[in-house]
Amino acid sequence: MTRESVAPAGRVDGEVNVPGDKSISHRALILGAMARGRTYIGNASPAADVLATAACLRACGVWVRDFPPARYALDGNGVGRLRAPDGVLDCANSGTTMRLLAGVLAGNDIEATLDGDSSLRRRPMSRVVDPLRAMGAEIEASPQGTAPLRVHGTEVLEGLTWRPPVASAQVKSAILLAGLSAAGLTTVVEPIPTRDHTERMLRMCGVEVVSNGAEVTVHPGPLEPFGLRVPGDLGSAAFFLALAASRPGWRVRCPGLGLNPGRIGILEVLQAMGAGVHVEEGDPAGGVEPAGDVEVRGTHLRGVTISGSLTVRCIDELPIIAVLASQADGDTEIRDAGELRNKESDRIATLETGLRLLGVPCDSSAETLTIHGPVRLRPARLDAEGDHRFAMAWAIAAALVPAGDGESVIEGAETAAVSYPGFFADLRKLLAS
Repeated sequence: MTRESVAPAGRVDGEVNVPGDKSISHRALILGAMARGRTYIGNASPAADVLATAACLRACGVWVRDFPPARYALDGNGVGRLRAPDGVLDCANSGTTMRLLAGVLAGNDIEATLDGDSSLRRRPMSRVVDPLRAMGAEIEASPQGTAPLRVHGTEVLEGLTWRPPVASAQVKSAILLAGLSAAGLTTVVEPIPTRDHTERMLRMCGVEVVSNGAEVTVHPGPLEPFGLRVPGDLGSAAFFLALAASRPGWRVRCPGLGLNPGRIGILEVLQAMGAGVHVEEGDPAGGVEPAGDVEVRGTHLRGVTISGSLTVRCIDELPIIAVLASQADGDTEIRDAGELRNKESDRIATLETGLRLLGVPCDSSAETLTIHGPVRLRPARLDAEGDHRFAMAWAIAAALVPAGDGESVIEGAETAAVSYPGFFADLRKLLAS
């Protein structure tokens, strides 16, 4: 385990170029493997999660060549043409890798086992296993419905209509990817619409996809290879944008970010809290993914209520939003957030522990977290709890401790590499600028 010491920030004014979007990078690799022909991917995320996806695809016989630091070329053999791996497919810490590949493997007449680290082994997988079994794949999970997953797929699955009880882009994507190998149409009807990277990118590959609100239908068929420059990761940029929002006169600009409608909830929250948010739209990545430059300027913040579809659209950014809420006037209430308890850590419990160490009063229930602000943060020793988003959120909290009050220490800082290997280096550059 490694630790990082972070001193309070004096003034923040600069630009940060964050790496490529992790969610899009996963999907680009997987769709490139399912297409027939040569695919090129630029500005891919260097995250450990994405490297796990690439390694699993190689183990299944896909020619994947990487050109560091951020480019790939793939030769796909088409839908349903993966090879049985010689060993267990190691998904490391990546729930996206495990869930999406389960959907892909279900449409191949091979056997494979998907496993991961101790954190991934605690995450719920029945929500993927159940629909894939209903489509005709044989899948075994642990008695608790967790990894490892043993998948015995088939070349032709049965199309179906599935209504997942929990809104999850990963679950939706796994079913849609399996639907490419189905006889007939496959439809997912979510309780709340989630990010639609998979649908957009399937259309980019020539697949017929019909979306109607929370209902998405995919037609089976082949995928065309593609070229894609991945836009910057808004989820990674969120840490720096939140830092800028916290103080009047502070500013951060992040160019070339992905602006998928299902991902911009963090920008809506910053605006609702009173921060100045300026978005300059650019050309869509691959012709399908909205992208542009984002600049945030700080101000005196006010507490807000986050609930329903907005919670879904900023689910991954809720840890840094909670940190920022400690600097806002009044209470910030995060509702409908029970899914946070099923992430890399129980994020509600981890937030409570860390915020209290920082001197922030907060309350929680099964699905709600309330932060009472504003608070003068105090330096603390904070544990990332094996969760990459807390390694970064606690670092931003440390930067918000008043100047002269001392450094904070983040234990388990290496977990930031799961999504953003260069985070601490970029944070140091920004704080020194």
